[in-house]
Amino acid sequence: MTRLNLKNTSTPINRLGYGAMVLEGYYGAISDDDSVNALKYAIENNLMIDSADAYGAGRNESLIAKAINGQRDKAFIASKFGIVFDETEQGNAIETGWGFGLNINATPNYFAKALRASLTRLNTDYIDLYYAHYPDPNLDIEETVEAMAREVKEGNIRYLGLSNVTADQVRRAHAVHPIAAVQYEYSLWRREAEIDLLPTLRELGIALVAWSPLGSGFLTGKVNDLAENDFRNNNPKFVGENLKNNQDRFAPLSKIAQDLGITTAQLALSWLLHQGEDIYAIPGSRKISRIKENAASESIDLSPEILNKINQLFPIGAADGDTLV
Repeated sequence: MTRLNLKNTSTPINRLGYGAMVLEGYYGAISDDDSVNALKYAIENNLMIDSADAYGAGRNESLIAKAINGQRDKAFIASKFGIVFDETEQGNAIETGWGFGLNINATPNYFAKALRASLTRLNTDYIDLYYAHYPDPNLDIEETVEAMAREVKEGNIRYLGLSNVTADQVRRAHAVHPIAAVQYEYSLWRREAEIDLLPTLRELGIALVAWSPLGSGFLTGKVNDLAENDFRNNNPKFVGENLKNNQDRFAPLSKIAQDLGITTAQLALSWLLHQGEDIYAIPGSRKISRIKENAASESIDLSPEILNKINQLFPIGAADGDTLV
């Protein structure tokens, strides 16, 4: 795999990482043993592990600690704080557009408590890349980043990140302390990051880490009907006529992939990485075979003609169903 430096860092990591949220049952049940094995495989193959304290109410970070098992120097761990999952803690409500809201707390006091809890669960004395999961609607982002920057000086965090932010918030935060990466939903069926956010990141020299780079699995070309308990039933792009419309609209993607002799998921991920060397992606899978399949997309070379065809077929706003964040 290609080894590139994350913008504003000296640490080379692969541009295709591993999103560990899938280990929390959102796409179906998985045992702890299988979860740890998937994480071990990702770590052994130099994939950035992306987690958050809210995933499984801390359980996700504990699984990562088991997978690291005393080999901390071999793992690049990214995590996040800010979603309040403890009912005894206070937060400020935001809407997600997914049919449910979240409580967010990015105050310095909550951040300090969340960081130390994550360090304990991860069984480490530092986190490589630490994000504010969402901006706190009742707090200036500068105040959050000032607190985070102090922990960088203390050595508890190596690099700062932001997630689900606007271009203006990035500018304000970056003026306080260098931001290494911004995480945002980015894929062929949600390209809005290209309008304001991505140009701003490139101006400032900040990497974009794409969450949901396969459209919550839609861009694998294998999503038909969802189980009743599937969390994607909350996503407007999967609801009612939107799902059928999107299946029809994105059907040509699978035909292009077939003609190239690759999977639809590999084509979607390769397209994403072709958007620039400052683009990273964190697809998740419960199966090692799928992790291998996804990782192979980094070595796929798409011609300008293929890229142009894909861009014409799937421009910004091609998918039916809006989400807010």
